[in-house]
Amino acid sequence: MFFKVLLNLTIAALVLYIVVKFLSMLFDQVTFWVTSLEEKKRRYLLGGFGIFLIALPWLTAGNPYLLRTILIVGIYIILALSLNLIIGFAGQLSIGHAAFYAIGAYTTALLTVSLGLNFWLAFILSFVVAGLFGFLLGVPILRLKGDYLAIATIGFGEIVRLALINGGDITRGPAGIPGIPSPSIFGFVFNDNISWYYFIYLMVVITVIISYNLLNSRLGRGLIAIRDDEIAAEAMGVKPSYLKILVFTLGAALAGIAGSIFASYIHYVNPDSYTYLESVTMLMMVVLGGIGSIPGVIVGAAILAILPEMLRTVELYRFAIYGLLLIIMMIARPEGMISMTSLRGGKKPSWQFLKLGKLLKPSED
Repeated sequence: MFFKVLLNLTIAALVLYIVVKFLSMLFDQVTFWVTSLEEKKRRYLLGGFGIFLIALPWLTAGNPYLLRTILIVGIYIILALSLNLIIGFAGQLSIGHAAFYAIGAYTTALLTVSLGLNFWLAFILSFVVAGLFGFLLGVPILRLKGDYLAIATIGFGEIVRLALINGGDITRGPAGIPGIPSPSIFGFVFNDNISWYYFIYLMVVITVIISYNLLNSRLGRGLIAIRDDEIAAEAMGVKPSYLKILVFTLGAALAGIAGSIFASYIHYVNPDSYTYLESVTMLMMVVLGGIGSIPGVIVGAAILAILPEMLRTVELYRFAIYGLLLIIMMIARPEGMISMTSLRGGKKPSWQFLKLGKLLKPSED
């Protein structure tokens, strides 16, 4: 049995290494092509992609399983982008992000089921409550760095999970809270996957806009300076404590939004959905896609949200394969699938990807 497991993991490692190298070369080609386009052509490309996203639920309406998977991908994109604000922009290693996901989900569940409030009010309060917990946690622990900060966030994540399990009649313990209602607007109830698709991906777009505007703002440049060298940034007049607490609070609040959406979509919350492994999965999405890279994090979230569906036949090896993937990424592609260097045009692909290399090669004029 041991040798069989070892053989299977060895084969999986080889396959993953080939896939990582293959996808890395492909993403290098595509990224180089996109960054080399004129601004006008880039807008046309973005518009075409937007039209594709609008039409996607109708193209997949005949396959409910595929459409539901796309919805889960959207929720994970919001989560990964919210964590990227903390890790990718500010360089703060947080491995307890599932706690804010849980806080947002349970806030919506308690307000809508126990108190009978409207979903939209619960949705806004989930954002506020998760952000408040992020602020209250961030003030004391963001004085820590590196491993100490990571351990502190892990501890907070476990505290939240255990509080939910032992919450008595309030959280209903391991049984969770069922019967969470779907949102409605002007009498239209979100009771099918297509309506949920537009709502979830509208929130994805809003999260991307927030991330992009923050990255390209004065605050974003300050955060990048803190990530690269906190002492030098402080010497230049940047206030590390203020910016780190701000971005930690915002990341937590956006995770709360994802939790609110998830709770209302599946109509049920349970502590088992917000474990330490969920936080690790979010971290892997950021690392896989490219720390600090918004398109990269989206790609990483999509890959790792779809991968469990592909690994259902080998459920026993699922987390072992995750570990192998992380090790291989650190060896073969430490900057992630779509790195910040590639997005800035600083890294040119060194290999023409079959005929695609010629198709994607920008014109010399």
